[in-house]
Amino acid sequence: MTVPAPAGDPPQPRPEGVAGALRHRLKFFGWRIVGAGAAIQAMQSGLFMQAFGSYSVLLRNEFGWSATTLSIAFAMTRAESGILGPFQGWLIDRFGPRKVMQVGLVMMAAGFMAFSQIQDLTGFFAFYFLMSVGASLGGFLSVTTAIVNWFQRYRSRALATSQTGFAIGGSLVPLLVFFMETYGWRETAFASGLLVLAIGMPLSILIRHRPSDYGMHPDGLSPEDLEADDSYVAPEGLTKVDFTAGQALRTRAFWMISLGHGASLLVVGSLMLHLPLYLTDDVGMSLQRASFIVGALPMMQLVGQILGGYFGDVMNKRLMVVLAMMGHMVGLLILTYAVNDVMIWAFVPLHGLAWGLRGPLMQSMRADYFGPTNFGTIMGFSSMIVMIGMITGPLLAGFLRDQTGAYTAGFTVLALGAGLGSIFFYLAKPPAPPAAAGGTSEAGVEPETAASVAGG
Repeated sequence: MTVPAPAGDPPQPRPEGVAGALRHRLKFFGWRIVGAGAAIQAMQSGLFMQAFGSYSVLLRNEFGWSATTLSIAFAMTRAESGILGPFQGWLIDRFGPRKVMQVGLVMMAAGFMAFSQIQDLTGFFAFYFLMSVGASLGGFLSVTTAIVNWFQRYRSRALATSQTGFAIGGSLVPLLVFFMETYGWRETAFASGLLVLAIGMPLSILIRHRPSDYGMHPDGLSPEDLEADDSYVAPEGLTKVDFTAGQALRTRAFWMISLGHGASLLVVGSLMLHLPLYLTDDVGMSLQRASFIVGALPMMQLVGQILGGYFGDVMNKRLMVVLAMMGHMVGLLILTYAVNDVMIWAFVPLHGLAWGLRGPLMQSMRADYFGPTNFGTIMGFSSMIVMIGMITGPLLAGFLRDQTGAYTAGFTVLALGAGLGSIFFYLAKPPAPPAAAGGTSEAGVEPETAASVAGG
């Protein structure tokens, strides 16, 4: 039985023929979900994820906390996302991403407001943790799971477009720093909590779980439309039958993608926290000047996402991610051993493009390999492995900085870890179908049909 679309949703008549389907594509409601997801992730990135490095400079100046202490707080919240991941993924697959997201946004807003009143380390850990739990529930995994269900043929483009929000939000860090230095970090944090409610909650209403709930198909294209299009070439590893979480965990691809993702976050997680500290302490820049480099990274990330989104739907995603990991490694090594501003700025496109290119393609690979039906749960289990990189990177960089007086040793080790990640992704070849892996067989189901069924 088809469930009617909620009031206010655009009508979704079935287009006639491939040409009509493609003309109709941009009217597909899934793109509204992409837009809402991009805006929510921009808000989270600009106010929280990429802002913490700037908060850390001011917190260190006011309270005298060390780089190791700040790293522990950052790592603790990343551990939260990993531990929470399987449960959050199950909640999303069971109840839908919108409900989970709305709970998370309320928690995030409350955490910001409480964070603005902290007076000691205990309060800092407690309320930063609350913000992080809220951001996890209200952000990336919820948005990504919804998009994976609503798209197949244009999955990389949809994921890349939604993740441009991270880049757009990060590019606003210089503006946030201006408010911190003009009005104070406490006032900025409290206002951020109000913005989360004012922006995030209305946008979350647009997030929907599966297109089949509203009588639609992924991409707005029916299986008959796709079958009539001879130009469509399925991506590497596109599964005909969705994996359960248990079946996915028994494949080498699951572990290689997860380990590669974790290796990438050795670099990304460390730089989110330590880049402003490195530029102000080791290089000697002012916080405002450093914020322009921090803000330029997301602009390069945005370019990488656009390129990855387009080419990811027509080229081999796995090999593209391998190249991106090499970009992370080379970029961080150039930054670490920079002797002038030219080298520091050379790091920006290498790291930024790699970051933007890799991000959506990893999620698209997971969905291609394992299917969308249990994507939230599978991604949740993967996050337990991924969090190791997000925890280890900032802690190692902070510890070695305090021990040696510079970031050189820590950043070098992390860069080599990113190089190792390129090997993991190269080995992440498509898994055998569930039947061959011990699951139930539904051989003969075409990819397009399987995706439509998965949406239900």
